Amino acid sequence: MKNAVAAIVIGAGPAGLAAAKCLKDIGVDPVIVEMEQNVGAVWRKHYDRLHLHTPRDLSALPGLAIPRAAGSYPTREDVVTYFDSYAATFNLKPKFAEKVLAIKPQGKQWQVTTSRNTYQSPIVIVGTGWASFPNRPALLGEKTFRGEIIHSTAYKNALPYKGKRVLVVGFGNSGAEIALDLAENGVAVGLSVRSPVNIIPRELFGISVLRFAIAQRFLPPKFADILNAPLIRFFLGTPESYGLVKSPKGALQTIHEDGKIPVLDVGTCEIIKRGKISIYGGLDRLNTNEVEFADGRKAPFDCIILATGFSPNMPSLFPDSPHLFDAKGQPNLSDGPAAAPGLYFLGAKPVATGELRELARGAIRIAANIKAAN
Repeated sequence: MKNAVAAIVIGAGPAGLAAAKCLKDIGVDPVIVEMEQNVGAVWRKHYDRLHLHTPRDLSALPGLAIPRAAGSYPTREDVVTYFDSYAATFNLKPKFAEKVLAIKPQGKQWQVTTSRNTYQSPIVIVGTGWASFPNRPALLGEKTFRGEIIHSTAYKNALPYKGKRVLVVGFGNSGAEIALDLAENGVAVGLSVRSPVNIIPRELFGISVLRFAIAQRFLPPKFADILNAPLIRFFLGTPESYGLVKSPKGALQTIHEDGKIPVLDVGTCEIIKRGKISIYGGLDRLNTNEVEFADGRKAPFDCIILATGFSPNMPSLFPDSPHLFDAKGQPNLSDGPAAAPGLYFLGAKPVATGELRELARGAIRIAANIKAAN
């Protein structure tokens, strides 16, 4: 039997919480479904040393500030506590352990099939984000490797790796910060970097780079990158000075065209410069207790941490609506206008101006759109 409801919000992370709160503000009481057991489940699984990369005052969800006591860049625990407080403050009560299996159009309604129920509603907001499905590539020779291989989502802290040689594969934000965490705790660590990179400092002159990105949001990304390049070189040098290869595109152009977030440096570059993190090229194959790299180098390692990002899985939820997504599996529209009548995506694309900031603004826009249409 189908449960007819006013609106359905999928996901109880920051996007889902913000969307549900803004719906309640316009008099729409949504059902919130979440496949995990808590709000903010992705943040609960992150590594211990993680802090928000964006300033506290630019990262709050609609209607509730992050407490000043959390500091300029709140910790992972501070963020989780904030999400719990947000849900309690606005009486948001998700249905936990309820996984969405399919979302299909049914005339002017949407049918949402979950592991427990079937819902029908004229309004569906998908707030599952773009970082929920770990990309775990197969590695040549991994069956012969005697060490441990994990995805970065399983990494918590450096304690289990004391006295071991660890290779982190991938130089995105997670890979860079996990390598830093290991090195700061005395673990012998290497970074395998296959592709050209963009690295930007977290702050310029004590000001968050996010504020620069917000100020430059109306400029063509390529032009803004040209303006920013001298400052980035002044504060960080060049990727080549760390044994890396610089991306031919600047940071903002890469986000805009490729949906790829640059590395926001929180100290990794300095540790590389000191020789406490070794840089290697792309991983070629594994042997019993060593790794061979594409440039012919070999080095022994006991553990491999795959900071290889995430794969878009959202299109699989829409078997009848492939036209809603681009070639990369991302929604064509997010954080505002309806992707189809009554259907909205929130926080589904990487942005240069702060993920939490933009999904908060997007939740307000979506609620306004829904109110105007009804």
